[in-house]
Amino acid sequence: MVILGGGVVGTNAAKIALGMGANVTVLDIDLSRLRYLDDIYFGRMKTLMSNIQNVGEAAATADLLIGGILIHGARTPHVLTRDMVSKMQRGSVIVDVSVDQGGCIETSRPTFHDDPIYEVDGVIHYCVANMPGAVARTSTFALTNTTFPYCLKMANRGYREAMRSDKALMRGLNTYDGKVTYKPVAEALNLEYLHVEF
Repeated sequence: MVILGGGVVGTNAAKIALGMGANVTVLDIDLSRLRYLDDIYFGRMKTLMSNIQNVGEAAATADLLIGGILIHGARTPHVLTRDMVSKMQRGSVIVDVSVDQGGCIETSRPTFHDDPIYEVDGVIHYCVANMPGAVARTSTFALTNTTFPYCLKMANRGYREAMRSDKALMRGLNTYDGKVTYKPVAEALNLEYLHVEF
């Protein structure tokens, strides 16, 4: 199993795969993240710097490749090219979790739960946008449990005081007064950025 990105998706995919006895390789551009993963999994997985050579070589041996790259507020870059996909083993599988932000694989395109897979050069692609929708009840409870305390805080204190008193809530502000307040989104969409403090 090859995992592109060592963040939340990659870490959890590695955890499950290692638990099932898979041979796992994680690629990331953040050396400190790779060191952390190597440390918490006691060297049970291979960690590599993500570059064109390492990605291509790892993909060519993968039975399963997980695309878990996230660029906050921006489109995900294509790390795995069409040429690299064509060199993968026939019957191997790509799951591009980053498809919601454009996908990190050049051959990715969003699919839906009712028709989730397609094939390119003999490689099966699963690129469902909004994957948590497959477990709607569970994902709704998870999202509600996470967001409800913030909603209560805003209802009880008003949004300005709630944001002033809670840095995490303030970091979640994306728009205000018709302007984009999250710089990466403003830059990605070429919109005016507004810095806001309450």
